[in-house]
Amino acid sequence: MRLRPQALLCLTLPAFALAGCAGTYAEPQTAAAIETTAEPTDEPTEPSDIGTLFDEYDAAQLASSPQGKAYRGIRDKDYGKWNDNSAEAEQLDYDRLQSTALSMRTRYGAAELNAEDRLSYRLFDALAKRSEASWPYRDYGYLFDQMNGAQSEFPAFLINIHRVSNADEAQAYIERIRGIGPALDQLTAQSGERAARGIMPPDWVYPYVISDIENLLSADAPNPILADLSGKIDKLGLSDDEGGALRGEGQLAWVDSARPAYERLLAEMKRQQGLAPKEDGIWRFADGAGYYKALLANYTTTDLTADQIHDIGLREVARIHGEMRAIMAQVGFEGTLQDFFEYTRTDARFYYDTREAYLADAQAKLDAMEAKLPEFFATLPKAPMVIKPVEAFREQSAGKAFYQSPAPDGSRPGTYYVNLYNLRDMSKNELEALAYHEGLPGHHLQRTIQTELGDVPPFRRFGGVTAYTEGWGLYTEELGKDMGFYTDPYSDFGRLGMELWRACRLVVDTGIHHKRWSREQAIQYLAENTPNPEGDIRKAIERYVVYPGQATAYMIGKLKIMELRGKAQSELGSRFDVKGFHDAVLLSGPVPLDILEENVEAWIAAEKAKPEPVMGE
Repeated sequence: MRLRPQALLCLTLPAFALAGCAGTYAEPQTAAAIETTAEPTDEPTEPSDIGTLFDEYDAAQLASSPQGKAYRGIRDKDYGKWNDNSAEAEQLDYDRLQSTALSMRTRYGAAELNAEDRLSYRLFDALAKRSEASWPYRDYGYLFDQMNGAQSEFPAFLINIHRVSNADEAQAYIERIRGIGPALDQLTAQSGERAARGIMPPDWVYPYVISDIENLLSADAPNPILADLSGKIDKLGLSDDEGGALRGEGQLAWVDSARPAYERLLAEMKRQQGLAPKEDGIWRFADGAGYYKALLANYTTTDLTADQIHDIGLREVARIHGEMRAIMAQVGFEGTLQDFFEYTRTDARFYYDTREAYLADAQAKLDAMEAKLPEFFATLPKAPMVIKPVEAFREQSAGKAFYQSPAPDGSRPGTYYVNLYNLRDMSKNELEALAYHEGLPGHHLQRTIQTELGDVPPFRRFGGVTAYTEGWGLYTEELGKDMGFYTDPYSDFGRLGMELWRACRLVVDTGIHHKRWSREQAIQYLAENTPNPEGDIRKAIERYVVYPGQATAYMIGKLKIMELRGKAQSELGSRFDVKGFHDAVLLSGPVPLDILEENVEAWIAAEKAKPEPVMGE
């Protein structure tokens, strides 16, 4: 789908982005809003400087992405449209990126630019090269699975992104409902073409997708799209006749266009289910090994092999198990580590009885963290954040938590989504670490600061590098301990459990897609090595199956950030300032891990060059 710019192919967020990544993941991250009245065009004029080149590239990208505009808060003549998901449109996007990169390399020498422009040059160059390396695998991703796909993304977009502040914007919403028909048919046809070439998820995926579709088609519950439209119309203060007419148009658009397309998709998914493979890994594809290598390179921004990543995972699992045994001794538990896992995953004391209680505790933890941030951060986000439960129509298939960035114009806050479909999958022990990862000082702080960077090229303000972004989220879970949180040892155990989860990902992701493990083998590994409940384990492995490589980015990124902080502390000693370190990491926006290392080393050198402080007598 082109709900996101070519991402699999580059350093922006991945194309088959996670609906429910703990970090994941994940709205379209297109380039920045153009603060001008000029209409974007597909034919950039001669750039006067490198910043103009990037701005014109961004304008052309936005011109081809009505949904990208909506994520930015831009409401113009395209507000009622969906992106063109055709292969031809994808080719145009790819050609635009490569031609812009060629123009940049031809017109500008990196060494001749100032430091900020030189960084932008290197990042755009890396983006284009990674896109080029991944381009041969552009049709290898699954268009419909339990994590991704228009069956849930179209409704989620309308509900969460399409704002309605007047009758014209309500008409644009109705136009989008009507547009679901051709847009969904386009994707359904592409899915069928890929299935004919063996590009299908395993057979167990299809019931999830079918369930999402049937939830939308069910007559037993209000249609979530039409209910959302009606609620937004209610807030406009229109007359009964005008409001009723809009609701009637929306109903007609659903019945005439969207519903029949969903019924056709349902039939196609049921057809594919009968043909789908039982093997889980992408090793079964033609050149599946090359595809997985490209994915690992894209997500981790390293040249680590699958075997190396697997071994790092085994090492980290052993380390974290040791730290967990220390907590087990602290609370006086007698038995093996696996006995302790069983106790924490099954005892009712570790789970909430109501959704309201979970949300209230998460909000309290975030409020306390927000008050503490100025002691550890010189730069703070301006945009607010809210916590929301995942909507009912997709909560059964969505991941346990994810974050959505605020709109740059302030029209939408940052949103921390938490999946409360099954409270027995949401341990009290993990609540703190999960809130810090998704909210503060994790994704909300990092991605809002990124959006608020100001005078940097749009692709840097709104792009993403998974190892950086998710590495930061995981880093902040441990940072919370340095800040004085996790006062309950069981909550600290939950923090370690979350870190262990990411270490195990290195093992099971490479196990599934490189070592040819089955889903059941991977589930068994997590059951033996983590304290997570069975439902959590099964959903996680199912995510890694359909989203290969992405889950390896978290621990690889976190380990690099921790390595760099340790290096800074060692070399600067008493002159180490954690606020300065965090600015060195955050104020460039997302970067590959090698460039992150260069940035931190430059900060260390600059700190060393400062004169020693003079102590008073």
